[in-house]
Amino acid sequence: MKTEYIDAIKKEFGNSILKESVSDNETYLTIKKETIVKLCDYIYSHLDLPLVLVFATDERKTDGVFKIHYVFSIDKDDAFIILNINIDEKTPVFNSITPKIAAANWYEREIQDMFGLRPAGHPDPRRLVHFEDMPAGVYPLRKDFDIRTKPPRVEGEYVYRRVEGEGVYEIPVGPVHAGVIEPGHFRFSVAGEPIINLEIRHFYTHKGVEKLFENMSMDKAVFLAERVSGDNSVAHAVAFCQAVENIAGIDIPPRAKHIRTILLELERVYNHLGDIAGIATDVAFAMGAAHANKLKEEVLQLNEKVTGSRLLRGMNAIGGVRRDIGDKKEGILLELSDVQHDFRELIEYLMSIPSLVDRIETTGRIYNDTAKGLHVVGPAARASGIDRDMRRDHPYASYRDFNFKVPLHKAGDVLARTVVRADEVCESIGIIEQALWSLPEGDIRIKSSQIPDGFSLGYTEAPRGETLYWVMTENNRIKRCKVRDPSFCNWLAIEYAVLDNIVPDFPIINKSLSLSYSGNDM
Repeated sequence: MKTEYIDAIKKEFGNSILKESVSDNETYLTIKKETIVKLCDYIYSHLDLPLVLVFATDERKTDGVFKIHYVFSIDKDDAFIILNINIDEKTPVFNSITPKIAAANWYEREIQDMFGLRPAGHPDPRRLVHFEDMPAGVYPLRKDFDIRTKPPRVEGEYVYRRVEGEGVYEIPVGPVHAGVIEPGHFRFSVAGEPIINLEIRHFYTHKGVEKLFENMSMDKAVFLAERVSGDNSVAHAVAFCQAVENIAGIDIPPRAKHIRTILLELERVYNHLGDIAGIATDVAFAMGAAHANKLKEEVLQLNEKVTGSRLLRGMNAIGGVRRDIGDKKEGILLELSDVQHDFRELIEYLMSIPSLVDRIETTGRIYNDTAKGLHVVGPAARASGIDRDMRRDHPYASYRDFNFKVPLHKAGDVLARTVVRADEVCESIGIIEQALWSLPEGDIRIKSSQIPDGFSLGYTEAPRGETLYWVMTENNRIKRCKVRDPSFCNWLAIEYAVLDNIVPDFPIINKSLSLSYSGNDM
């Protein structure tokens, strides 16, 4: 089926294709930059393929140009189409595709800030990652930018969108919050009680992760990937490892694939339990929150027994996993059986309380067309009727060996997102049980001291949704590592989810989306 899409592109845009290369399930097409808008629109609108990632690379040293890459997913065929355009340093401008594909919005603004390549025709050309005290002409992801540089601060002010009208007033929230969450600014415009506009301003937690990856050794880079988003450590580490393993042509041992699957699903279980506890907290149902948090704590303690880390860190490595878990099989099965029994009772009880259901039903609705246009991912997408899951559509680890359902809902509200997560907890425990009962004998890692020059995608379905890494290697080091956490896709959705809701419902809506500040900002 992949060839059908490529043939269709060649038929319509054959004269615009300058180069084609294929690596495993990734087809790379270098395109004349003046046709990129039409071609992306054709792939997105006519071929109905989602845009999952846009990023830039600085290849002036080898090819004399910057390159921008547009990644489209062919879910039905476990394949990707990656379009490339070349950007000359003397004219660092490219045509924005955001007017055609809304999901490209933040990607293009990020490229503008970090590489100095301007998206002509972008509907919102304000800075994204950089704040207004960053001087002009500083582009951290260019190769000639020294990571030790400390740019001077300059005067500047971010201009927020304003909603004018009689009775309209603004409520600023953050960036410093009362809890222990990371900083983020929310500016509500309200008329009476209903919210008529929300603008978010993030990127207060910028860590320079993608710059830190450059020239880092492979083993150290795994530990960095684990720390991009703390509660999604396994998903990030596995996505990074898979990208490097694809470059090196490493097929990790079957036992390691099963262990990775178990770790990924343990991570999903404790995250979803925590999210359900948070929703119960925000509707003031303390007993339900306490019960869900107790179950989460039980899984975190199980994680520590199995791996030595509550957050499952230090297990993954290039070529497989660092430690075996086979001798803990019976204990894992027994504890998860108890968790599942208690969790089902909890969900049945939560859904039987009319005041709780009334508070979350129809609240924070994300309609299907909005979710698709913004490329919302994970449980938030599936709760809005988008049937996508990387475990099934682009199988990795040992997921193709197991039977599981992808829970789907159409209402798109907080209730739907809660139900999807609840169903996923039970499915995840089922996957872990299958993996433990069928755990193969054999090695858990293939060691490789030399990684060849190349590039590839790595991906996982994290608890929040699809997580993508694109890694380029050179001289056994990382030349470029693009990281895309699911929250980078989902944060913009909250601006739509809160519309026509009241401000007191914002915490519930926010928690139901389970958004990460740290994972969003590299």
